[in-house]
Amino acid sequence: MTIIILIILITILLATIVMVLASILSKKMIIDREKSSPYECGFDPKGSSRLPFSLRFFLIAVIFLIFDVEITLLLPLASIIHITNIYSWLTTGTIFLAILLFGLYYEWHQGALNWSN
Repeated sequence: MTIIILIILITILLATIVMVLASILSKKMIIDREKSSPYECGFDPKGSSRLPFSLRFFLIAVIFLIFDVEITLLLPLASIIHITNIYSWLTTGTIFLAILLFGLYYEWHQGALNWSN
């Protein structure tokens, strides 16, 4: 038992040392103006190098990912109907779909699903 605790402590210590060394070695010590500026064929940049990002597009993408993961969690529910008890299967499916529909209603009510202003 003491050998397992010793191995765990050595592993944690070694992982901590590696993380600290990686953090120290990965820091950028010298800030170069030329490397941090956008490159446009040797000329000074005409505009901002940072393009504005649509927050609405980001919200739609995150909502799509969330609901996509929900669908992948819902698909195995259909394949185990013959293995499990029908009451527990129906309860699990109903609760899962209720949570999914509540999330959809919440996003719709907050206006995150509106494509136009």
